Amino acid sequence: MAEDKFIRRDKDTKKTSAVMKDVDIYRDTFIRYMGYSNEIGESFRPLVPKSLVAASYGMAIGYVCTDTFDKALRLQMGGASSREVAVKGGDVFCWQMLASVAIPGLVINRITWATKTLLSKAPMPVLKTVPTLVGLASIPLIIHPIDSMVDRLMDATYRKTVT
Repeated sequence: MAEDKFIRRDKDTKKTSAVMKDVDIYRDTFIRYMGYSNEIGESFRPLVPKSLVAASYGMAIGYVCTDTFDKALRLQMGGASSREVAVKGGDVFCWQMLASVAIPGLVINRITWATKTLLSKAPMPVLKTVPTLVGLASIPLIIHPIDSMVDRLMDATYRKTVT
């Protein structure tokens, strides 16, 4: 996990200070949205060839594998045992696949499908564009609830089993 400086300004004293905080670049920064590339593909499903939707899943899975490799490698370089590295790698991979690919992909697919179904009598330009726009607009709204749900699921299953 990278260490980044954050600037904190005290409102009362008007002083500023640098605060060191561990930032997980794969979960706490804009890079997190790379894991949602398949949701963008799902949103555009009514407008683009299926091969582009499939490619968006490839990009999201690449993001998941990169995060998994990065975290496992950092742990290994820090002297962790092979078991600890494997457990952490499994945790990151499962969490990311659920929180970034599987669950959001299903949610966005159903949102765009439901929007298209509700607009079935609308003119064709509306029927093609509005479900895509609704799908795209819903991405920022679903990230944190899904992440939280996956944390609870992982705590109750995988993390409980391997620790």
